[in-house]
Amino acid sequence: MTSGRVPVRDGELYFDERGAGHPLVLLHSGSLDHRMWEGQVAPFVRAGYRVIRYDARGHGRSSTPKSDFAAYEDLRELLAGLDVSRASLVGLSYGARTAIDFALAYPDAVEMMVLASPGVSGMQFTDPAILALMRQQAEAAQARDVDEYVEFFLRAWVDGPQRAPGALDPQVRERCRQMARDVVDAHASGSGALRELGALERLGELTTPLLVLVGDLDSSDIHTVAGRIEAEAQFAASAVVPGTGHTLTMEQPAAFNAAVLTFLERARLAR
Repeated sequence: MTSGRVPVRDGELYFDERGAGHPLVLLHSGSLDHRMWEGQVAPFVRAGYRVIRYDARGHGRSSTPKSDFAAYEDLRELLAGLDVSRASLVGLSYGARTAIDFALAYPDAVEMMVLASPGVSGMQFTDPAILALMRQQAEAAQARDVDEYVEFFLRAWVDGPQRAPGALDPQVRERCRQMARDVVDAHASGSGALRELGALERLGELTTPLLVLVGDLDSSDIHTVAGRIEAEAQFAASAVVPGTGHTLTMEQPAAFNAAVLTFLERARLAR
C-alpha cells in the first residue's frame, strides 16, 4: 500500500492506493471518509485494479476548507498528482455527485462510472422524512450538540427514512457514526462554499458507460435522481439492491462488489 497527501489549491488530499492495473478511484459519501471502502479494496485489487481511495476536502485526513472550492477540481488535481490520465470512478452519494461533475468537466479522463445511491449537483430534497431529519440536524448544529448532529445524520443517511435505528447491522452503524464524528471533530471550523456544475440539467451530456445502484430502502429523492440518470445519460444501466439503504456498499459489500466488477468487465469488453 502507498499512502500520502497530494497538494490541491489551498490544501491537500489524503489518499491511499493498492494494486496495479487500471486505475479505479473510490469516492466516499458525505460525512464519511475513505474507510467506508474497506469491504471493496481487496476484491477490486484481486480483480486487477489499481485501487485509489481518498478523503474529500473537509473529510478524514484531508484539509479543512478555508475558501470556496470545487470537489471535482480537487479530483482532477489528485489524479494529476498521482500521474493518472484516465480512470474509472466508483462513488457513493456525495462521491457520485463529485464523479458526475468531474465527468462533465473532463469527459476524456473517465473510462467508466458506478454511481451508488447517487446525489447530483443541482438536486433538491423533497422527501418529508429527510427534510425533517435535516431540520433536526441543523438545530443540533446551532445548539452545538455534536452527538445529536451525528445521530440525525445517521437516521437520514445510514438507517434511512424507512428503517428504525435498530434494524441496521450495529457494526455498520457504529463505523459510520465514528467516521461522521471524526469529520465534525476535525473539520467543524471549515469555511467557504462548495462550487458545483448543476449537473441535474446536464445528465444527457454524460457519455461514459455508467451503472447506477440504489438500495430499495433509500430516500425517494435518491430513487428519483437514479431514475433520471438512467433515463437521460447516454449509456446507463441501473439496478436496485434489495434490503439496503443509502450505505449499500457497507451493508451488502458482496452484492455490491459483484455488480461493480461484472459491469466494469462487460463495459470494457464492449468498447
